[in-house]
Amino acid sequence: MQEEVQMILDICRERMEHAISHLDKELVHIRAGKASPRMLDSVMVDYYGSMVPIVQVSNINTPDARTIAIQPWEKTMIRPIEKAIINSNLGFNPDNNGEIIRINVPAPTEQRRKDMVKTVNKEGEIAKVSLRSARKETNDNLKKLLKEGLSEDMEKDAEEVVQEMITDFSKRIDKMLEDKNHEILTI
Repeated sequence: MQEEVQMILDICRERMEHAISHLDKELVHIRAGKASPRMLDSVMVDYYGSMVPIVQVSNINTPDARTIAIQPWEKTMIRPIEKAIINSNLGFNPDNNGEIIRINVPAPTEQRRKDMVKTVNKEGEIAKVSLRSARKETNDNLKKLLKEGLSEDMEKDAEEVVQEMITDFSKRIDKMLEDKNHEILTI
């Protein structure tokens, strides 16, 4: 029974970790006005008939807080990279000088910042719902084990571990949201 309880707790922790990593990926795509190479993570480029991530065909860096510079490894890739950025629906307008593609990341308006904060908080709530869902499923599985002969003490101890996990993960989510909101509002 102890192994089964541990397996259930491990699955719960895995689901909670997944919620955190998903939130992190979603928050990266919310532009705070500060340039970051990770803003282009979702851009796929046509590389001789195969769709590959932009980082596999170029160097991407940020020479300053408002600019992303993309230097293709092959000059023939400038047009496909530029086209991929335009078609990515990220709202970027790339500037191509024949060797390097530059993207100017404009500072968001006050209204846009407020909208981004709402989006950040919405993503945080989705992550917290995932945590609560993992807790409910775990507690349901523990109740099933209780009916199959697990001692009440072990079940209560496991439920306390789950509650500690959800408290810890909720604090991590709150910290991520606080950091992202601070980043958005202080640009």
